[in-house]
Amino acid sequence: MQTLAMLVKGISAVNWVVGQILSWLALATVLVCFTVVVQRYFFHISFLWLQDLYVWLAGAMFTGVAGFALMRDDHVRVDIFYRPASTRTKAKADLFGVAFFLLPYIYVVLAYAWPAVVRSWSYWEGSGNIGGMPGLFVLKSFIIVFAVLVGLQGIAMACRSILVLANRDDLLPANLRYQSEVAEEAV
Repeated sequence: MQTLAMLVKGISAVNWVVGQILSWLALATVLVCFTVVVQRYFFHISFLWLQDLYVWLAGAMFTGVAGFALMRDDHVRVDIFYRPASTRTKAKADLFGVAFFLLPYIYVVLAYAWPAVVRSWSYWEGSGNIGGMPGLFVLKSFIIVFAVLVGLQGIAMACRSILVLANRDDLLPANLRYQSEVAEEAV
C-alpha cells in the first residue's frame, strides 16, 4: 500500500509541476492575441505566423494541463450522483471509470496519434498557411503529452481508489484525498 501511495504522490507531483509551468501559456496566449488585434486594427498589418502562435499556445496549454486538471478534479462530471456519494462509492466509481473508460480512451488516443505525430516529425511539418508558423510537429506532439499525463493521472486515481477501498487512504496527504473525506476529518 505504501507503493501505491508513493505512486499517487509521484504522478500527482509531476502533473502539478507541468500544470504550474504550462498554465503560464494562458498569459502568453492572451498577450499574443492582444498583439494581433492591435496590429490588425490600429496599424493595419497582420502576421500570419503570429495568428498561428496564439492558437498553438492555447492548444499546447490545454493539452498539457489536462492531467493537472484531472488531478485537481476540475474536469466536468455529472455530479447528480457523484457529489453526495460516500467516499467509498466515489472510489468505486473512479476505479470503474478509469479502468473501463479513461485508460481505454488513452490507448485509442495513443494508437491513432502516434503514427500522425511520427509522420509530422519525419518531414518537419509546419503550418498549412503560407507564411504561418513552422514547427507544427511540436504542437502535434502535445497530443502524446496529453495522453501520457492524463493516463498517468488516471493510474494515480485508480491507486487512490484502491487505497480508499482498502481503508489505507491515511497514507495520502490531505490534498490528494477525496475532498469530502478531508472535510469530515476537519470536523
